[in-house]
Amino acid sequence: MSYASFLAVAAGLSLTACSPSSFTTEVRGEATVPASPAGTATLLNAFPAISSFSALDFNENQDFKNRDVTKDEVTRVQVKKMTLKVLSPNDQDFGFLDSLEAVARAGNSESRFASRAGIAGLGLNPPNPTVELNTDGSLDLRSYVAAPSMAIILRGTGRLPEREVRVQATVVLEVEGGVL
Repeated sequence: MSYASFLAVAAGLSLTACSPSSFTTEVRGEATVPASPAGTATLLNAFPAISSFSALDFNENQDFKNRDVTKDEVTRVQVKKMTLKVLSPNDQDFGFLDSLEAVARAGNSESRFASRAGIAGLGLNPPNPTVELNTDGSLDLRSYVAAPSMAIILRGTGRLPEREVRVQATVVLEVEGGVL
């Protein structure tokens, strides 16, 4: 092999070794929607907070640790998927929920990254129905993920269900950053 060919191969390998990696990570949490007082239709004016979404530090995220990537090395973060699933009771549907939106917050900044309207009319039947929210694929959440602390807030409208409903929210993020 000539010296020029060797240099070309070495340069190509070094560029590949320094290229950003891409991986997915999942953030998951649960909340309980309280039951409506017996015999009264009560508006759902605030979706319950999900405690595991309140102080996210992605340097503590296992997928970041497995890739040896810190949140400061992230160059882009996109929401690939957001779902809400009824965990219990397993015969509950989403008839109580009209709309839902998910917002990323860090400090005084926030951006809506997913939403869905008309949920009650989707016909998502038990057992354990799941609704997928529409995501804004062009929104980059890098500044939120890199912040000292990030929160994901769910805001919903509808009516309180007849009985307490436990739900699970899942956010799948595609992360670019670090080196291979």
